[in-house]
Amino acid sequence: MNSEALQTLAAEAATCTACRLAETRNSVVFGVGGSNADLMFIGEAPGRNEDLQGEPFVGAAGRLLDRLAGEVGIHRDEVYIANVLKCRPPGNRDPRDDEIAACKGYLAQQIRLIDPTVVMTLGNFASKLLLKTTTGITRLRGTAYPWWGRFVVPTFHPAAALRGGERVLNDMREDFALTRRVLDEPPVPEPQEEVPEHQEAKAEPTSLQETAQLEFFA
Repeated sequence: MNSEALQTLAAEAATCTACRLAETRNSVVFGVGGSNADLMFIGEAPGRNEDLQGEPFVGAAGRLLDRLAGEVGIHRDEVYIANVLKCRPPGNRDPRDDEIAACKGYLAQQIRLIDPTVVMTLGNFASKLLLKTTTGITRLRGTAYPWWGRFVVPTFHPAAALRGGERVLNDMREDFALTRRVLDEPPVPEPQEEVPEHQEAKAEPTSLQETAQLEFFA
């Protein structure tokens, strides 16, 4: 059922023209992985290789992601991988607010359908979106945040480790080890998320009519 729903959602995204990125993309990079995965990786946006191949994290950053996950016994075919944006920003520039707003509904529905135990957010854009904070990834990382019956573990984007050297790589290894521990023995969630600074209080959904986007990102 989840697999069919994801396929339907992917087909809808493939024809999306909700923002300017539809004019410059080669492909819509929707996501890849098991529809019932316990772990979900969420990155920023497709790069050149991803745009050409139609799959997230297939370049150097993707190879590093696979290696770090493999070090703690997590393999690519066991996870679901997506991005905040489904289309590549020209020149690999940062996502813009209106582009995120246009695309985040797809991500919210992916999370709801897959229903992972842990979401690893890779980099600032995914981490700030899910945790509703302006705090940067350097301060956010290193913690598993209770989030709508799941856990969010923020870490650096693999591309940052390719640029940032051994310190960033070691921090990412710590975060992957934390993810492994949470997957093996999920802690009892606190009543609400605890995010460093700038976190706004958020009520649980009160109606089944609330959309996935309103549930997670409103």
